[in-house]
Amino acid sequence: MDKIEHGRISTQRAAGAARLSCAVVDGRTRLRRLYQDGAAKIRMPAVSADPLEAVLINTAGGMTGGDRIAWDVDVGAAASASITTQACEKIYRAASDRAEVRVKLSVGENGRIAWLPQETIVFDQAAFARTLDIELAVGAEALVLEATVFGRLAMGEHVSLGNFHDRWRVRQDGELIHAEDFRIGPDIAATLDRPAIAGGAVAMATLLLVSPRAEALLDPVLEIVGDQGSASAWGVRKSGKLLARLYAGDGYRLRQRLVPLVELLNGKAGLPKLWSL
Repeated sequence: MDKIEHGRISTQRAAGAARLSCAVVDGRTRLRRLYQDGAAKIRMPAVSADPLEAVLINTAGGMTGGDRIAWDVDVGAAASASITTQACEKIYRAASDRAEVRVKLSVGENGRIAWLPQETIVFDQAAFARTLDIELAVGAEALVLEATVFGRLAMGEHVSLGNFHDRWRVRQDGELIHAEDFRIGPDIAATLDRPAIAGGAVAMATLLLVSPRAEALLDPVLEIVGDQGSASAWGVRKSGKLLARLYAGDGYRLRQRLVPLVELLNGKAGLPKLWSL
């Protein structure tokens, strides 16, 4: 929708912020607080579920230049939550500025979070930046996934130009245990075509598991990832870290491997109910 400002037409920008906090009550994880503003909404389809399940919704139906969304999830001590999105987030062409998503996750002592949004779909000439900040207390665990598709081949989409930036910072007990910055652009297609980058693949995912179980899960993870990606595991403080990266020729083939991977690593919560092949 457009509006008139000082005699000229300017495009309205979508904005939203949502915060969720949960804690253990009578031995089960329960919602404590929920705040929603603008285009950012959170729904819990199964109120009695444990882990608590939450679905993030951007009612704007996608993002373009100047749009801003912020998600904040706080999981209390010994609590557990699994977070996904209602659908794939679409990043459309930006006439100016960039779309931004800010994610802040915090987990109390011996708590657990699974951050499992569906894929981000990037359109030609999009501009997008996402920051992911995670604070874990002693004994806390986290499963974090972000998957990106640069144009859906089945829909005839092709991404030539654009800018994409993904920034992760993960701390446990105040110490930085994982940091990465992924940038691509402005010539996205040429970069992805390079054999040392993606060899023409347009779909990719990064998955991080912080857990004492991380190193023991490396072999089955490598089997699922196959030859289009890899995974490594390390000991981190009193916990462990497993990092996997996957790529594929399209989003469908990427999801074929993400589904068993999430089922393996997400414990009793398994695959989010809104995911499908």
